[in-house]
Amino acid sequence: MASLLPARATRTVSCSAYRSVVRPSSAQLALPLVRPSSAQLALPLVRRNYSTPAEEEPVDYASKPRWSYTPPRAKAPFSLHYNSRRPEFPVNSDPQVLDRFYVGFLGPGGENVLNEETKWLAVTHKSFDQGRRGFNDRLAFLGKRIVCLQASLALVQSPPNSPPVSSDAYGREPFAHPALEGLPNLTMGAENFALSKENLAALAQEYKLPAVVRWSPRKPHNLHASGVDLVLAHTLYALIGAIALEKGGQVANKVARERILQPLGFKVTG
Repeated sequence: MASLLPARATRTVSCSAYRSVVRPSSAQLALPLVRPSSAQLALPLVRRNYSTPAEEEPVDYASKPRWSYTPPRAKAPFSLHYNSRRPEFPVNSDPQVLDRFYVGFLGPGGENVLNEETKWLAVTHKSFDQGRRGFNDRLAFLGKRIVCLQASLALVQSPPNSPPVSSDAYGREPFAHPALEGLPNLTMGAENFALSKENLAALAQEYKLPAVVRWSPRKPHNLHASGVDLVLAHTLYALIGAIALEKGGQVANKVARERILQPLGFKVTG
C-alpha cells in the first residue's frame, strides 16, 4: 500500500513519523530529573590503562642517578613524534667528560664545587628529553641577574669613555664626584653589547661547553638555525646560578667576574 501512495503523501508520513520520534511527549517532559546520589558519586572511576605489546624488564631505579634516566611515569605510552624523521642528536652521558669541563671552567677542583645532580642540571636545556629530567631555566634566571649586576658595577667603576662636560652656554658647571665618573658608561649600551648572546656563545666555545650541554636542536644538521648561541649563553647563566645556589652569592660573584666578565673585556676589581 505504501508504494501506491503518491510521493507527497509519502513525504508527509515520513516527516510526521520523524517528528513523533524526535520530539518527546508531554508525559516524558513531566518526569522529574533524577540526580545521582552521594553514594553513586563516591564510586571510583574506572579507567583503562594503555597496554604495550611487549612488557619491559623491571629496572632498579634506586641505584641509578636521577640525571641518567627518564622517570617511568613521565613516559608516554606512545611516541610523541609521529613518523618523525629527525635524527637523534648525540649528547654527553659520561661523568668524566663533564668533570673535565668544570675543571676547565672553574679551575683545579672545579669538579667538586657542585654536587652530582646540580652539575648535570646546570647543563641541561629544557628541549632535552622534553624536560622530563629537569632543566636549567630557573638557574639561568638567577645567574643572569648576578652577571648583569656585576657587569653594571664594573662599568660604573671604569673610567668614562667621553670627556666630562666643563660648562654649558650659560656658564653652569655640572656636579662632579669621583663615584659618579663612570655613570655615563651605563647609558651607552655597553653592557648589552658585551653580554650579547654571540659574545657569550663564543666564550662558551672556548670553555668547550658545547661538548657537555644537553639539548635537542630543532635542526640537528643546522645548529645555528636551531639557536645554539642562545642555548650556550643560557647555559653559562645557569652555571652561575647553580654556583650561587650551592656556594652562595659571594662565590658566584667572583666566578662571574673572573670567568665571564673579565674574558669579555670588563675591567673588574675585587
